[in-house]
Parts: sequence; structure tokens; C-alpha cells
Amino acid sequence: MSIKISHKNQINEKLIKNYVLFSNEDFKINGLSKLSLNKQSNQINRTVNSNKSKKKEFIIFNHSPDQKIILIKIKNKQNSTQNEKNGANFYNFVKSNLLTSLTFFDQNISETQSNNKNFIDEFLHGMELKSYEFNKYKTKKETADINIIIKSKILNKIKNNRFSSLLAGTNFTKDLVSEPGNILHPDEYAKRLLRLKKIGLKIKVYNEKELKKLGMGALLGVGQGSIRGSYLVTMEWNGKKSKSKPLAFVGKGVCFDTGGYSLKPARFMEDMTYDMAGSAAVVGLMKTLALRKAKINAVGVVGLVENMVSGNAQRPGDIVKSYSGKTIEVLNTDAEGRLVLADALTFTEKKFEPQFIVDLATLTGAIIVSLGSEYAGLFSNDDKLSKQLLEAGENVDEKLWRMPLHKNFDKLMNSKNADVQNINYVGGAGSTTAAQFLQRFILNKTPWAHLDIAGMAFSKYGGALNSSGATAYGVRLLNKLVEDYYE
Repeated sequence: MSIKISHKNQINEKLIKNYVLFSNEDFKINGLSKLSLNKQSNQINRTVNSNKSKKKEFIIFNHSPDQKIILIKIKNKQNSTQNEKNGANFYNFVKSNLLTSLTFFDQNISETQSNNKNFIDEFLHGMELKSYEFNKYKTKKETADINIIIKSKILNKIKNNRFSSLLAGTNFTKDLVSEPGNILHPDEYAKRLLRLKKIGLKIKVYNEKELKKLGMGALLGVGQGSIRGSYLVTMEWNGKKSKSKPLAFVGKGVCFDTGGYSLKPARFMEDMTYDMAGSAAVVGLMKTLALRKAKINAVGVVGLVENMVSGNAQRPGDIVKSYSGKTIEVLNTDAEGRLVLADALTFTEKKFEPQFIVDLATLTGAIIVSLGSEYAGLFSNDDKLSKQLLEAGENVDEKLWRMPLHKNFDKLMNSKNADVQNINYVGGAGSTTAAQFLQRFILNKTPWAHLDIAGMAFSKYGGALNSSGATAYGVRLLNKLVEDYYE
């Protein structure tokens, strides 16, 4: 069910189907004395008292034969994410009760969390996040919309670009991740990114010919078995007048991952369309920053490939030369994302000389063994950047857990036949040794963080702020990082 929001100065209350009112924790309606409903306050209070329960978050009851009143319990002191979760829960309530028309009132809104001017934006943002569904390829779709009217003399003059931009970026990421592999292959992905020029991003697509000239043998090796091209795409946002160093975000974009000759089992291979979720998060972030005119300079870099099996595919034991000049022995073709990131990381550091680099990737199954679907793994060479990421993640409920990097893990990636090998054959610490591999391609001690989002990019059952499917993990987190520490 999609949500449509409008603001109106005047409403014929006889036409209202559902009054939506916020209340305190005891279901006392906020600002009731300022509402026309105050005339029936005694009746309303009696009904509320007979229906209320500490366990209930919402109460719905008949006000007249054709009208209902819905009360939403809101704690006075709760943070933005809790307000968003209230909105997401309310969306579920509305959907389960088949409600299609909701009317809010500014007198009631202004008395709810009066010290938080963004309260209603946060609440509605939660509803909108939860309402996302990918039904593009269904021939029979739900046609019902949820129409929300806010009666207000003030709110209709306010357009909170911060929330609409973040929603657009988040949903764009979900769209990309949800597309099947036969639709969103690297060729199509690159075309879609070029369209982002219209919102002010500077886009450059490097094709295979250009990548060969640059010497990106690691990235190209992954994609050489596919009939599709391989690409590196840069997205620049210059929101500062000064030529300050940009913030850099790098994403793994393996549009489909068979595992190559180190073939994955057939069961669940269809889920490998999600192996480009790191790149999609970077794209969604860059779209958000551009739409909200963020006052920073930022660059997003994504490597787009398809890891397929063919007569031309990379073999286990092949040795490739990376953009950094280092040689890599490919012992396992299913450890391909780190090869893509290796070239992308060195390129980003060398070309843009950023303040920091954060990369995102559905990199290892080992991180799911460690952290499940509660936290993404954070690996970093910089304590300050790590602290900022951890705090941003807590604030938006996209949590991170810092994992170790150490020279004893690093030496496990030494190769007998090349400078480095792409897996640890000793076994154990799979997510850490993958991060150690990546760190070898940060050449100039740039502050760097690697986010292994393998357990977070997709949710089978849905989460607090998302339905089942793609989660767009990372977009809100990194947007919060930028907002709180760099603008």
C-alpha cells in the first residue's frame, strides 16, 4: 500500500473517515481542548478508559456510524528512531485494519513532543519506510492507497527536504537490490547511474577498455566470464564551495554471483542478486546527499561486475595484477568481491585523496556466523572514524560491531606465488582475513573503514523499519555520519 500525504487548511469534518490523534502514555489525548472533538470529550474519555491497556500502542473505536477515532500512544521522551518505529508499527496497524483514509490535526501534533519540531516528519517517515514493497513484476497489484490528510495552517508551508530526500535514496537502493539478475546486470546498472546526472551528480563510467588501460586486473578478472561488461562508476557531489577533500564511499557491485568455478550450491543461489547491495547503498547515499543539497564534497565509487561460469571465466589458481601494482593469487573464485574492492579502493584513494574511505560489501558468510542479522561488521584502521560510525549506527538503528584487525591475521593472506592470496587457507576468522586483504590496498594510510553487511542487506521476515526483502542498510547510517560529523 502506497502512502499519499497532503496538507489542508480547512476540512469538512463530516467527511472525515478516521480521526488520528496522538496521546500520552495513559491515552490522554494531546491538545484535545483545541479540537472540535472536545465537545464529546466525556464520551471519548469513557470509551478510551474501557479500551486502554498498557500493552496497547493503538486504540480504535467508533465515534459515529461512519467515523472512527484512532489513538496512538507516544512517549514524551523518545528519540527520532523510536518515533520512526512508532510510525512503522502504525503502518502495520493501518494495513491490517484496511484503513485507507487518515486525518491528522496540527493542534494535536504540536502538543505531542512539543520540544521536537520534527516529530510528525519522523513518524510519517517511519510509515513510508515500512510501506515499501517491490511489486514491479506482479501482474496483479494492490491498488489501495493510504491517503493521509494533515489539517494545518502551518505544516503545509513546511517541506522537510531532509526526510523526503532520505526516503528517495533509501527506496532507490531497495529498488536496485530487488531487481532480478537478468534485468539489473552491469550494463543496465551503469545506464541507471548515468541518469543521476539530472539531480546534480557528476557521473563517470569507466568501461572495460578504460579499465584495462588503467590496469584494473583484479576487477576485470572477476567479470571476464560474463557476456556483460564490467565497469567502475564514480559519482561526485560537490556541495561545498571550497575545494575541501571529499568523503569517499566505495561499494561492491557484483550483480550476480554464481561463485565462478568455485561454484555455489544451487540452493539459495537466486539470492545472489543481493551481492551488489554494498554498491546500491553507496548509490542511495549519493542520491540522498544530492537531493538534500548536502554541504559537503563526497564521492561514491562502485565496481560493477557479474561473476559467471564460462570458457573464459577466471580459474582457481589464476594470478592477476591489481590497479595498485600488487599481484593476487585467486585461490577461490567465490571470494570475488574483495577483488573488485581492491581495485576500487586504491583507485579512490589515488584519484580523490579523500578525508576517509568507507566501503560496504556483502563480503563474507563468516560475518553472519559472528553477528547474525543484528549487526554489520566494522573493520577500521582509524579509531575516530570507527567511533563516529558506531554512534551514527546506534542513532538510526543500523548497528555496527567493531571487529579486530591484526598483523597475525594479515600474514594469513600471504601467497607463495604472488604478493597476496584472496582467501585464508588455514581457516577461521573469515571476515577478518577478508578485511585484512582489503587493507593491503589502502596504500597511503587514509582513514578507512570496511562494513561487511552480508547479514544486514536482506531480511527474510522484515525489521522494525522495513518489510521483508532489501533493507537498504547503510544509507541511513552513512547519511547520519555525514549530518552529524561533517556538515
